[in-house]
Amino acid sequence: MFKPWSVIVFSSSCRVFSRSLCGLSSKMSIPVVDFGGYSLEKKDVSKKDLNILRKKLKSAFTDVGFVFLTNTGITHEEMNYVMDISKTFFLQPVKLKLPYSRGNFSLNSNHGWVSLEKEKLNPNRPGDLKEAFNVVLLHSDIRWPSVKSPEKESFQEIHTRFFLRCKELSLRVLRVMAHCLDLDPEVFLGPHKNIGTDKNSTALRSLYYPPVNSEEAKEGQLRCGEHSDYGSITLLFQSSEGLEVRTRSGTFIAAPCIPGAVLVNIADLMQRWTSDQFVSVRHRVLLPPAGDSRTRQSMAFFVHPDDDSLITCCDGSDKYPPVTAGGYLIERFEDSYGRK
Repeated sequence: MFKPWSVIVFSSSCRVFSRSLCGLSSKMSIPVVDFGGYSLEKKDVSKKDLNILRKKLKSAFTDVGFVFLTNTGITHEEMNYVMDISKTFFLQPVKLKLPYSRGNFSLNSNHGWVSLEKEKLNPNRPGDLKEAFNVVLLHSDIRWPSVKSPEKESFQEIHTRFFLRCKELSLRVLRVMAHCLDLDPEVFLGPHKNIGTDKNSTALRSLYYPPVNSEEAKEGQLRCGEHSDYGSITLLFQSSEGLEVRTRSGTFIAAPCIPGAVLVNIADLMQRWTSDQFVSVRHRVLLPPAGDSRTRQSMAFFVHPDDDSLITCCDGSDKYPPVTAGGYLIERFEDSYGRK
């Protein structure tokens, strides 16, 4: 069933695109779409369900850039299980987390722990008040955090399993997106065939926002600065509210947290790829109100094409010049972490 949520958002182009989007409706809601017809519990999708999903996702991604998917097959309990083991890691002393720092893994420089204020998703603001752990590599022979769940499962086992679940869901969403534009599904699926290998930079990112004293924060500092995502699409799992989405007028409004739903948004490469047919929208996480000492957690699955994939406009136009997925990602990381 297709339901508009109560929060209103507006379509917007991100800073790297030229499209003004002034032809879109001035006011749109974040759609909630039942993905049960292509749930991970099913082997395939019927033509009828595919056609329904195609129409609904096309509307969401061309007008809003965000959509809530329900009944995906990934449960709220699965999400909480991953968040629990992640929080166990984050609550450790810094000296126990340092060996797992981002940049310490030779096979992929993005894999690992990101400390508080290390990243600036808005380069014009102070460092973000959050920690993260990026799972890009699934190798068993690299260094993994030693924390375990009460069920004695390891950090590696829990994150690898959830990564693969997210991978399968993202490929299903990409297949529907291809049908949205009347494309052969392989146009999007082929360049993502190496997710989970050294040839692809897709990342499962555990995010932890510790308690913040807003009065002690630096001027202009946020929990997560305004940004648009870099790759194809993002799957976001939230335990609480806090995310804000930029409106067409330039203001930000709160996006809700719907238990059991996955929030999917278009990222920058996909907007280029589709010649602005799908839109990538800026978003952020503000500091909590004064006196609010609550923490916040989320899990984001950032889907990227294979590093050597050449991204060209799928409509055959030259609206954007060709770019390799890996090269584009490196450029965006340099904005967030600083150029060497």
